Amino acid sequence: MFRSAILVIAGVAVTAFISFFIVVSYPLFPRGERTVHRIAILWARILLWLSSVKTEVVGRDNVLRGRSQIFMANHQSGFDILIVLAHIDTYFAWIAKKELFSIPVFGDAMKKGGYIPIDRKNFVRAMRSIGDAARIIRDGKSVMTFPEGTRSMDGQIHPFKKGVFHLALQAGVPIVPVSIIGSGEIMPKKSFRVHPGKVILVIDKPIDVTGYTEETVDALLNRVYDVVASHYYLRRPEMAMKQKEAA
Repeated sequence: MFRSAILVIAGVAVTAFISFFIVVSYPLFPRGERTVHRIAILWARILLWLSSVKTEVVGRDNVLRGRSQIFMANHQSGFDILIVLAHIDTYFAWIAKKELFSIPVFGDAMKKGGYIPIDRKNFVRAMRSIGDAARIIRDGKSVMTFPEGTRSMDGQIHPFKKGVFHLALQAGVPIVPVSIIGSGEIMPKKSFRVHPGKVILVIDKPIDVTGYTEETVDALLNRVYDVVASHYYLRRPEMAMKQKEAA
């Protein structure tokens, strides 16, 4: 527990310092948002190193080069953010709940990174945000999303929400399914205890959305879910058994 407390304090300190540096130095950054992303990668790698978390990456070549895409990953832990930042080697922005942008300094740093806020508590504003995000993606920006909407409490992959799939249809860009296996054991939701360990990150082949419409969005959602879940449960057979028992 003492080690976890030290890690949390160190993590907060590193995050605060890097956020402050981004906000203050942003006018000097030669590539703006992309420079912020490179700094965010450094932040993620520092925190993973401090926490003794190692990552095995499968399917690195499935990341598209030179065009925008929407990454969709399962969500087990706060460490998922660090894992995808450190190991998905392309520029992307985050779609995040708008409350995070209100955090002093940290929220300002997110804005400098070009991250996209979504108001999940107001349907009309959420739909407007999705429309704005679709335009940004069509202009060439990739984004990272967690379609479950929140971290899983029980180690299962929970149903995906439709919002990001409507976004994908409006943007007309491929979806890249991402499976994160083992991060829940590093730091579960509502816990500040950090356990050293290994995480597997599986990046699957891009899924073309051009054959789908608003009427068939459920089929697209199910296809992406099945890809993400298949890798996860293949490597976590005990969770697959629990899922079958609960069904």
